[in-house]
Amino acid sequence: QVQLVESGGGLVQPGGSLRLSCAASGSIISIYAMDWYRQAPGKQRELVAAITSGGSTNYADSVKGRFAISRDNAKNTVYLQMNSLKPEDTAVYYCNAAIKSRPSDGSSWYVKAYWGQGTQVTVSS
Repeated sequence: QVQLVESGGGLVQPGGSLRLSCAASGSIISIYAMDWYRQAPGKQRELVAAITSGGSTNYADSVKGRFAISRDNAKNTVYLQMNSLKPEDTAVYYCNAAIKSRPSDGSSWYVKAYWGQGTQVTVSS
């Protein structure tokens, strides 16, 4: 059973910083792309940042220059460093990862996209 567990959300003032973490655990063979999404109240979930297994990154225009995604492959963990936060960054942040894993019954491996449970980020004075 593969799980993604996020941490690091909270309340921060405008202009402040937060660092989100998302750790994958379970019968993991390899992890491909890892992404961060967010969903604000009344809005659709949107892609914030993505990183490939080789380290190539991509960002939404709204966060370019303020957010940085990184990963530690040895720890199966992806990070999102968020600087110069704005009230419009307020949302639930979710990590997503494409993971190759093997079931505990020993049957063949498969690749599946997994989601974390989400962590609330609130930017307010």
